[in-house]
Amino acid sequence: MPSDKQEFDRGAAVTRSLLGWGVVAGPFYVVVGLVLALTRPGFDLTRDALSLLMLGEHGWMQQSTAIVTAVMVLAAAYGVLRTIRSGRGLAIGSLTAVYGICLGLSSVFLPAPTKQFPPEQSGETVAAGGILHLVFGGVGFAALAAAAFSYARWAASRGESRHVQLGAWCGSIILVGFVGGAALSQSPAGVAALWIAVLAGWLWLALASAHLYTVAPHPVISERQQPPSDPSASGNIST
Repeated sequence: MPSDKQEFDRGAAVTRSLLGWGVVAGPFYVVVGLVLALTRPGFDLTRDALSLLMLGEHGWMQQSTAIVTAVMVLAAAYGVLRTIRSGRGLAIGSLTAVYGICLGLSSVFLPAPTKQFPPEQSGETVAAGGILHLVFGGVGFAALAAAAFSYARWAASRGESRHVQLGAWCGSIILVGFVGGAALSQSPAGVAALWIAVLAGWLWLALASAHLYTVAPHPVISERQQPPSDPSASGNIST
């Protein structure tokens, strides 16, 4: 840290830290989810959606994973809002936050059990909580796809074609994967489609957060070679 505190922008450091959670969120959710899936008796990755791990005696583990991940997503969303000070930034950040909120709510309103998992709850009827779980899942995926599309438009305004393609492709895959997964639910094809949608969403959030990390000003003012080329990007960000 520089000896002169005036040369260190704490607000910029906070912004970059917030964006870092967008890189961490996806790997954390996927790795923990896979560990739980491989260690829960009766769970089949080719048949069961990951959210079913929230059910049963050890369901609190996946619920906790989803809640912690949701907090990470909300942190990244706030980082987006602090980085892009424009209408596009508001759209990307707000839509990402909606996804984080829906992820958290989907861990409160649990999915309905299937005929196979969890064994102790198989055959139970679908309750209101199961319906709300599906609703929050649908809204969340739609918001995440919209955030990716908004990011693509923002990247287009900066002439960054690679990031335009990232947002457009990931947004499309999220939508198609979720719709396909919902239509083919409780089948291997449906589960695979949902996995594709989930992975595309986390991929977009991680790469977009990493990109915005480079857009946000460097915390050490003396190491800033030039101001951000995007007029909507923040300068010295106050806490």
